[in-house]
Amino acid sequence: MKAEFHKNNRERLYAKLPAGSLLVIFSGEEIIKTNDEYYPFFADRSFVYLTGLECKEAVLLAAKDAEGSVEERIYILPPDAFAERWTGVRVKPVEAAEISKVEDVRSNEKFEADFRILANSGNYGYLYLDLFRINAKEMDRPAQRFLNYVQQQVPFFAIGNANAIIRELRLIKQPCEIEALRKAEKITGAGIEAMMKASKPGMYEYQYKAEYDRTLGQFGPKGPGFPSIISTGKNNFCIHYYSYQGQAQNGDMVLNDVGAQWDNLITDVSRGWPCNGKYSGKQKLLFNCALETSNHMFSIIKPGMEMKEVDAEIRRYNCEQLKQAGVLKSYDEIGTYMWHGGAHHIGYDVHDVVKTPEFIEPGMVFCIDVGIYHEEWGIGFRLEDNCLVTNTGCENLSGDIPRTVEDIEAVMG
Repeated sequence: MKAEFHKNNRERLYAKLPAGSLLVIFSGEEIIKTNDEYYPFFADRSFVYLTGLECKEAVLLAAKDAEGSVEERIYILPPDAFAERWTGVRVKPVEAAEISKVEDVRSNEKFEADFRILANSGNYGYLYLDLFRINAKEMDRPAQRFLNYVQQQVPFFAIGNANAIIRELRLIKQPCEIEALRKAEKITGAGIEAMMKASKPGMYEYQYKAEYDRTLGQFGPKGPGFPSIISTGKNNFCIHYYSYQGQAQNGDMVLNDVGAQWDNLITDVSRGWPCNGKYSGKQKLLFNCALETSNHMFSIIKPGMEMKEVDAEIRRYNCEQLKQAGVLKSYDEIGTYMWHGGAHHIGYDVHDVVKTPEFIEPGMVFCIDVGIYHEEWGIGFRLEDNCLVTNTGCENLSGDIPRTVEDIEAVMG
């Protein structure tokens, strides 16, 4: 992304803050894995969205005064020749300024003192932090720890959750984000086709994953945008399966739910195919029910449609397809044979952090996800594509990735 994208994102955020506000956004820190080894660092997505920087232990600090003028600074790790010898060169102030378009870049050692000066100036009554967390058991992030510090040291602030505002900003994708998604779709498709072409009875799930990872590695160092879900046989009935230990037996379906990232935008695509390259009669029957449902959804989605109706219509239409195929007798049986599906948004996160909209608008990008799990027949899979809402309808961004019985069998043939 160009630096202007990140600058514009910050300006849109600042416009929604009340006068007399301080904003603090953290990039995050490494998490210990074992002994003295850390997990690979993954910067907070909203920090990246606002700055373009992906360095650890960085902070964005913005101060909006009573007149509405904004002063902004970024704090980064200072140079450390010894640490950089071991773990790589740190971003320099001039580089951080160029990437983010924030002119004032300082050492993170100065952050706390600078914040206290602003906090005690008497000019600011609000403090906005990104306080998002999945649940109360989740470990505290820097924002939560900083909030504890603020409430003890400068407790007079009214606290605002910047996450609520950022969710609004991230809901509608900008043209550069859509272009990044298009590139990510091509990479995702290449990885899926590599798995299809390599597929054969006796292949282990970790071998499918190796084919996918190897292909993505030809496009850059970042690889998958989230842990790949790749399963075969009975493992397909575990919705989020990550063990990769199963072996595909002749006639088993291979389920995958994967996505590449490009310029920090992440796709989410699912395909299901028989490991031997030829759908059985029952596999074809169920797959075409999912395909007809998916095609139906892409034919009706347009601006103004209620967002909640996407999930509901997938469920209704797929149920009707299964009834017509003789698989279901009534809607009440649907729990026996499915459900996985819906329409979560994608973007900087695979389950993107957005404000759930009441109505669909142009520029939204979400998944059309149809899953069918028939344990009696031993068939479980999902068909998931990425829907871009346009001014008049929608576009299937992942539509070029083989998604019909005929196209998948041709690739595998």
